[in-house]
Amino acid sequence: MDTMWRSLSKYICIFFLLALSGLFFLFSNINILEQKLNCQAVSMFYQHQSNIHSAFLPEGPSPLDRNQSYCSQEPSPEEALEERDLLESIAWPQPQPHSVNVSLNQTSDPAHSLFVILPAGGRREWHVGDQLEALVHMHDFQGCPKSYGGDFLLARLHSSKLEAGVAGQVLDHRNGTYSAIFPLLWQGSAQVEVTLVHPSEAVHVLRRIREERPDRIPFQSLFRSGKLSQTTVCNLCLPTNQKPLCNYTDPHTGEPWYCYKPKLLSCDTRINHARGPYVNHLLVNKEALLFQSGVNIKVPIHPSGSDSVIVLPEKKDKADVERSSMKTESTRITPSGYYFQGSWRALGGGVMRQFNDSSATQCLKGKVVYMYGDSTVRQWFEYLNILVADLKEFNLYSPKNVGPFMAVDSAHNILLKYRCHGPPIRFNTVIASEMRYVANELDGLTGGSNTVVFISIWSHFSTFPLQVYIRRLRHIRRAVLRLLDRASGTLVVLRSANLQALDPKVSLYNSDWFSVQLDGVLRAMFKGLDVLLIDAWEMTLAHHLPHALHPPPIIIKNMIDIILSHVCPESS
Repeated sequence: MDTMWRSLSKYICIFFLLALSGLFFLFSNINILEQKLNCQAVSMFYQHQSNIHSAFLPEGPSPLDRNQSYCSQEPSPEEALEERDLLESIAWPQPQPHSVNVSLNQTSDPAHSLFVILPAGGRREWHVGDQLEALVHMHDFQGCPKSYGGDFLLARLHSSKLEAGVAGQVLDHRNGTYSAIFPLLWQGSAQVEVTLVHPSEAVHVLRRIREERPDRIPFQSLFRSGKLSQTTVCNLCLPTNQKPLCNYTDPHTGEPWYCYKPKLLSCDTRINHARGPYVNHLLVNKEALLFQSGVNIKVPIHPSGSDSVIVLPEKKDKADVERSSMKTESTRITPSGYYFQGSWRALGGGVMRQFNDSSATQCLKGKVVYMYGDSTVRQWFEYLNILVADLKEFNLYSPKNVGPFMAVDSAHNILLKYRCHGPPIRFNTVIASEMRYVANELDGLTGGSNTVVFISIWSHFSTFPLQVYIRRLRHIRRAVLRLLDRASGTLVVLRSANLQALDPKVSLYNSDWFSVQLDGVLRAMFKGLDVLLIDAWEMTLAHHLPHALHPPPIIIKNMIDIILSHVCPESS
């Protein structure tokens, strides 16, 4: 009996100790458990609320009827295949069914989100040539972790002391977490910066209005004959069942453009082209809450712990370098370049030189430079016109900021010419006869080693479905190939899209999300061609100055230095 009691006492003691351990574990984790249960309960509540709410949604702006517009034009089988591949290459994560009509409280909140710098191979030591990774955890306004991806994030690694900066690559794990990966290219301090441009729920709205409301920036033309005049609406997309149309489709490229026909004037009396007033009231219900400055438009995400590392000199042991690179090969990134001491250093493609008035003049001596596109390439015309002191702008009596423009240095036989691209173009007023398509202009060039061509065409296509941009670039690409085939010495320079300042209104017409999609299409369509790409996206992302549609002069200088370094390589 005593033996049985001693055994029983022993088991009671063991049970008592296990019970105490369980209570201790429960109390130590009660806050975490409570938060998780609270997030799940609130999530279920808002999901049911959203399902009920969506049943009573008022109708938003009427989407365009694609069966009665240019959108019904069918590409050839080869073009359709390329278009499909291009769209797949830039495909953005689709929203989860339960995330479409969620409350603001369930959307991504940069203030509650965080990032943490991960150890390098289990050690907190980084060398030049390594990669740095930061893991981003997105949370909603209640502090609950997000369970799906699709947020638009930007990442930058920089050092204000060294005037250094490089763009990072963001990988979406589709579960509310993201990896921001950076190459380590300089020795010394390096600080991580992660920014939420738009939450995934806002991206869903932007995708909808891009497809349904390509008319949200309207265009118009003045028609005049004698004392009789009338202004009518114009666009790539116009319903064909409302009024008679004037068809201005380009006979060479097939690019469509239509205006409503004036009642008393013929279609050949068109005088000019202009941008109309922006369309408002594009958002329905509480979608405006997804576009708030200082809340969820371009707001930084704060670190958990340190946001900086000290980068040590490059490893001397080649075996260690090879082992390190093998571990990260699957996610290894190579940017186009980086800033150091305020100057851009291109990675690959020759030596970068710094140009002043004298060296730029000698480089451009005997050259003809043609510039086609939007106002971001007009910046290059304006910069060169100031840089080369002997260039004199010839007065063509063109509208300010519209063109065409021309500058001549007769002593050094230098000619610069700028012309805007064909419609859609959002300039205030363009003379109808001066609206010409880039592809047609390229076909009119002789080309050769004394010819340089700049092309920048992206910003004015942000309000249209991507198929419009693909079609335009396809015509330009064909013309570039024809030009290089007949004059292989011609240097063709393409400028990518760049980041810009955003507010609630600009986001609906010119968001960086629209631009990054256009940029992906441009890079894919011209990949492998003998053209020089100026990576304006990375050059504006890596720089410390605020984003702007027209980047500041120091960034333009670095762009021009890249171009002139290719026009006049150091070896010559």
